[in-house]
Amino acid sequence: MAERFDGDASALFALQDEITGRIAITFSRELVRAEAGRPTQSPDALDYYLRGRVAMTKPPSREVRAEQVSLFEQALALDPRFVDAQSWLAIALASRVGDYMTDTAAADMSRAEDLTGRALAASPESHLAHHARGQVLRMQRRFLEAIPEYETALALNRNWVTAIYALGQCKLFIGSMEDTIPLLEQAIRLSPRDPALCVWYQQFGLVHLLQSRVDQAVLWLERVRNAIPTHSSIRSWLASAYALNGETERAFSELAEARRLSSDDRYTSLARLRPSSGVPKVRALIETTYFAGQCKAGMPEE
Repeated sequence: MAERFDGDASALFALQDEITGRIAITFSRELVRAEAGRPTQSPDALDYYLRGRVAMTKPPSREVRAEQVSLFEQALALDPRFVDAQSWLAIALASRVGDYMTDTAAADMSRAEDLTGRALAASPESHLAHHARGQVLRMQRRFLEAIPEYETALALNRNWVTAIYALGQCKLFIGSMEDTIPLLEQAIRLSPRDPALCVWYQQFGLVHLLQSRVDQAVLWLERVRNAIPTHSSIRSWLASAYALNGETERAFSELAEARRLSSDDRYTSLARLRPSSGVPKVRALIETTYFAGQCKAGMPEE
């Protein structure tokens, strides 16, 4: 691992945990590859599982999400008690619901809930099972309930960077926005080449937009849009940022793409898009930034 750390010799001990964390993350990725060579009762299940893990590193699209689900399903068909496959399948199912990349959202969430229940019952000390449960709750917008699951995952594996990122998003939507960026920065420090980096950047864009730093929001959201052009919600947030920045034609274009890419009609009116619940402080910020931008981009009220 070739990383350079700047700082005085007196700061060496302060860097120790960060260095250890980066090494652990890099080592963990190498172990995924090495796992294929280990003896197992079901080598075919392991093969599908590892292929699913590789697919989870790809930029999300409907096709990629379907591939992830299929590979983990095949692993479980061969070994129904494979706890890590249960957890990753739950994560893949919940993720495609959260990305609006499925036509079977209710069935996917029900299946994901069942899988996390089985995984936690079989392995209550599994950081991955707790993380999967957190993912399901987060995609259901049950942010307060998701937080302890991510915290448990991190207590069991403090270098589980995806949980750090997810915890930051939960903090944003419960109104503790001041905690979001430090958590995102911690995740990036620990895993500066993470395959999910462009997804993490989205949260920077959201925070900047909600705090009316529109120019900064545009920069971050454009980076994500360029990396994941098939993600409807990123297109929608960018449409709002462009509209608030006075870039009307770009706003119209991004909103049109959000509608085209979405699996439902949520981007056809503000009434369909507005959440029915949420922290009042956050809902107020969303109303004066995101929804104001959607209106300027041409979205009707009804």
